[in-house]
Amino acid sequence: MLILAIESSCDETATAIVENGRKILTSVVASQIDIHKQYGGVVPEIASRQHCENILPVVMEAMQGYSFDDIDAVAVTYAPGLIGALLVGVSFAKGFAKAIEKPLIPVNHMQGHVASLYLHESDSLSTHEKDLAPPYLALIISGGHTHIAEILDYTNFNIIGRTRDDAAGECFDKSARALGFPYPGGVHIDKAANEYSDLLRTTLDTTETLYMHTDATCCYHLPKPKVEGSEFDFSFSGLKTAVLNTIHNAEQRGETIDKNKMAYSLQKTISEILVEKTLKAADKYGYKTIALAGGVAANSGIRSAFTSACEGKYQLFLPEKKYCGDNAAMIASQAYYNFEAGIIADAYLNAYASVPF
Repeated sequence: MLILAIESSCDETATAIVENGRKILTSVVASQIDIHKQYGGVVPEIASRQHCENILPVVMEAMQGYSFDDIDAVAVTYAPGLIGALLVGVSFAKGFAKAIEKPLIPVNHMQGHVASLYLHESDSLSTHEKDLAPPYLALIISGGHTHIAEILDYTNFNIIGRTRDDAAGECFDKSARALGFPYPGGVHIDKAANEYSDLLRTTLDTTETLYMHTDATCCYHLPKPKVEGSEFDFSFSGLKTAVLNTIHNAEQRGETIDKNKMAYSLQKTISEILVEKTLKAADKYGYKTIALAGGVAANSGIRSAFTSACEGKYQLFLPEKKYCGDNAAMIASQAYYNFEAGIIADAYLNAYASVPF
């Protein structure tokens, strides 16, 4: 089954064609990073206008080599995201599906991120890499979400932990902005953290896990917030505030913040919080398979921390870095399982800025 999917929840206009929910045939992404960089973040109205300009060329590029008859269904992200951006994709997808007389499949963006774990581009990958299947435990980390979810089946998720305020990605991005890094900040935090850790490698035992380094002289002391409510909920607003206060207090004293050192400390602290809570949840609920998904799952420090912590104890699945960010292939993958479950939209499909999943 070939599904053409459209993703426009934020600042990427994307289209992909995926076979049977797993094999990527085409994937095209038009990024708006260069446009929003000058503003330090995504401007919703500008993003919506860019989607209007990009969506038809992106779809036609993805369709090269395929006819309308080849497509079995059309899928689209309907929530959550920027409402204006979502409406562009939903409106186009409804018209496109109607014009080529194909079913329309609605997809929750966050479920799409989980489906990025199922994607591959050829038949050469090992069974371990391409045969992840429910049930398993997933940590979904992005700019707006930090969720621990039981993936009970392909369309049935049970959320057992979520952020109470700022998500991990928000903490990375706002801290990066305060440190003077350009938008998008998360990738620059990752790079800076690795540059600082390079300086430490000569002092570390080669068997020691880099991101669990405990030398008190190597990093800024940042708090690990305690959260009331579910023991698996997250709170990163206090951590973000600690970074901002550290920068502000240093400036007041006429001191210069070591950006790489602060990035290392921030990345290390967030990684430890995510690992600790996720593995604790896995033990409580009896899961031996853990997966990461979402844009922040591309962070090298987080990936390294989970790889080390899971070794010999849990089976860990990580999406390819290029599919961690927003893309339409993950939407097409999730759409395949939605279609099998009978989840089909009609002409009244609407977009929503936020919905549970």
